[in-house]
Amino acid sequence: MGRHGRGRSAARDEAILSFGAGFDSLYFRLKAVGLLSCTVVYEVDFPSVTSRKAALIKGTKDLAMVVGGVGRGESGAMSFAVEDYKLLGVDLSDLSKLEQALKEAGLDPEFPTMLLAEVVLTYMEISRSDALIQWAAQHFSCAQFVVYEQMHPEDPFGHIMQQHFSRLNSVLHTLAQYPNCEAQRRRFLQRGWAKCSVIDMNEFYASFITEDERQRVQALEPFDEYEEWHLKCSHYFILAASKGEELAWSPLISKMPAFSADDPPRVAGSISASVCSIAGLRRYGHHSVLIKPHVVLTTGGFGEQGGRHCRLRDFHVLIRHEDNWRVRSVKMEKSGNTWGGRLFHTVTCVSGSQALAVGGRMSPTNADLGILWLRFPESMTASDPDCVVVELVSPQPAEGLALSRWRHTTTEVMCQGQKYLFIYGGRSAVQPVLGDWYFLHLEEFSCRRIPVGGPVPEGRHSHSACSWDGGALIAGGLGAAGQPLNSVLFLRPTGSGFQWQGVETHPPFIPRYSHTAHVHDGKLLLVGGVWLHSESVPGVTVIDLTTGFSLDYQIDTVSAKTTPFPGGICVP
Repeated sequence: MGRHGRGRSAARDEAILSFGAGFDSLYFRLKAVGLLSCTVVYEVDFPSVTSRKAALIKGTKDLAMVVGGVGRGESGAMSFAVEDYKLLGVDLSDLSKLEQALKEAGLDPEFPTMLLAEVVLTYMEISRSDALIQWAAQHFSCAQFVVYEQMHPEDPFGHIMQQHFSRLNSVLHTLAQYPNCEAQRRRFLQRGWAKCSVIDMNEFYASFITEDERQRVQALEPFDEYEEWHLKCSHYFILAASKGEELAWSPLISKMPAFSADDPPRVAGSISASVCSIAGLRRYGHHSVLIKPHVVLTTGGFGEQGGRHCRLRDFHVLIRHEDNWRVRSVKMEKSGNTWGGRLFHTVTCVSGSQALAVGGRMSPTNADLGILWLRFPESMTASDPDCVVVELVSPQPAEGLALSRWRHTTTEVMCQGQKYLFIYGGRSAVQPVLGDWYFLHLEEFSCRRIPVGGPVPEGRHSHSACSWDGGALIAGGLGAAGQPLNSVLFLRPTGSGFQWQGVETHPPFIPRYSHTAHVHDGKLLLVGGVWLHSESVPGVTVIDLTTGFSLDYQIDTVSAKTTPFPGGICVP
């Protein structure tokens, strides 16, 4: 802290006031590195909490050493006090008692004060938390109020988030009335704060955490849960409201002007959906592939089995019969090869009786899984009573093919009348983002060097790829900076090889990753996935490959009707 042009002195004329501080260690961390030379920290929580914290400080040698002694004992609302640290037991809903306790503790409302509320206001009834915000604006002449809590209750993640806190008997009261960044910003401006900026935690992490700190955090342990991380961060926000004399801290100003989380989604329409409930298909990191008309094979991934969450080693075959999908049990003939429960692999159907599984991982440090042929019967129908037998066969490794990768894509392409599997991108245990590619000749099962012209695209993983016009369309993904991409690339066949070519979209589609891509009737369909710069849930983006014109369609995932098996899966 510190005002512009103001030197640091022995006088303690600045304050940090933490609401609902609980057992937060902020004071001890700041004090240990010498950042409280002119600042007093005030913490407020229920008396039962502050009494326990005071006892913990007094009874812990290292903590007592940081505060410089055992402090004064309980007196009125004061549970613990030293020169630069005051612990107050007060119910935040009782503003008269709060104001009196702060006055007795020595907090001058004329001092520059930073107020903190980390997932506190949302647990209070709305009228009481609104009153606290307004009281703070009226009481302090020069202050900043920093808030961290949840938002976006309306999507599937938001529903699960609310259920979680309800089970803990900690209902999130403010979500319905203040569901997003803009509603929270208006809330503070309407209650006496002069300025207010709000961003979600994805933007905060990308824009306000230094590159060195991000690399330090990423190096602590292998990390591969991007979807869960980004979804959670999109449901939490940081708010900074201020009033009074300009202070040394800066408001949270967006550094990502291309897209705003509060921009309305460019939705051309909606798609209704009914969901077929089939045991074993609730999973992620898996791969589903159409192995023949009306037959879908699903392999690997992470889900629930036998009452526990684990990597899944079973396969599922869905066969369409009239308007329904029917599941067939799968028996794996291993021939000395094991599936191993892969995640983030690819499976490409190369004929009516076999598919090729490439790469994947067991864990972020165990990804040397290679290639497996999956061989299955030529004929499969819904009326066939027998289970489907899938044989796992390990081919001789193709020379020069690096297979220790996951979150990559494999796409069939054609070059001079020959069929190849184009293996592109992904990540490995060593490289967080890969930008290389391989052409695997399927008949000879060998890698070929084929010339590729044009600008080399940015490396990426968790992108989508699909075949089109003899080449491959690559869309979206996560780039080297860990941010979703919105580029569409076409690996276009030429007389001697291929050429990288960008596909312009109008308007640019919202960056996304972990989606699927399909070409139908000259249009590229991007389905599902994760995006960061829109409040809506990713649905279907339709891109006309001739004009580049793109439109977004929402899928009603919240109110989708679940039909017990053997009902149908229907996305009109």
